[in-house]
Formats: sequence, C-alpha cells, structure tokens
Amino acid sequence: MRAQNEAKPFTHRCRVYFEDTDAGGIVYYVNYLKFMERARTECLRHLGFAQSQLAGENLLFVVHSAEARYHAPAKLDDELVISAEVMELNRASLRFRQQVRRAADDVLLCEGQFLVACVRADNLKPRAIPEVLRTAFAGAVSVPVGE
Repeated sequence: MRAQNEAKPFTHRCRVYFEDTDAGGIVYYVNYLKFMERARTECLRHLGFAQSQLAGENLLFVVHSAEARYHAPAKLDDELVISAEVMELNRASLRFRQQVRRAADDVLLCEGQFLVACVRADNLKPRAIPEVLRTAFAGAVSVPVGE
C-alpha cells in the first residue's frame, strides 16, 4: 500500500572522500548507490535493528530493483545529506524513495527508488517481514500497512 504520510524522512550525513571520486574529481556515479544503501542501513539501525542481528534471525533485506536519476555532481569534501523514506510497506517488501543533497546549499544531486525484499538468509526465498519490523517501519514513517 502506498504511504500517505507527512513524516520527515530519515536522514544520514556523510562526507565525500577522495576514494569516492573519479578521475574528474567528482563522485563516481555508482557511489551514490552506496551512500543510499548506508542511509537505509542506518535507518534500520535507528529503528533498533542491526543487519547482523537480523541475519542471525534468518532474515535479510536485499535490493530487488533500483532506479536512480543524477542531477548535479558532488565533489571532494562535500558533506551530503541522504534521505530514506518508505513509500510502500508490503507483506515481504519495502519501497524506498531516497535523495542525496549537498548539505551546504541543499541542492539535489541524485534521487532514486529502491524495492527491497525481505528474504530468508539460508535460502534467499521471500519471507514476510516480521511484525515487529513492520510496526517499526510503519510507526517511524506513518505508512499504512499493505497486504
């Protein structure tokens, strides 16, 4: 079910390091996906769940599909603000909307959507998102729970 919420998205800050840039001195395009992955992981941690803990409970979240649009480059030493907002919360998946903005001027650098599936760690087959996680995601972003 689609979210109809007015809650602020979770945000995570990071700095652009030399290793994040290409030969032209700008952030290499694939690194925006890494920044957004970190924001989703930190969002989960903010809700009280660590990836390592969930793996021990035979649960993983894996990216099923990703879509990204690039608007402007980030450069060495820029501070970035990466948002992660749940748009849909389904039985065995979540859809995130994410943005990467430069902290200094709030310019949108990259935005994307990610469908993240909940799977069993032992065989990578889909599984229902446990109720405690569904409740945490729903409570954090006021997302109606779908089936």
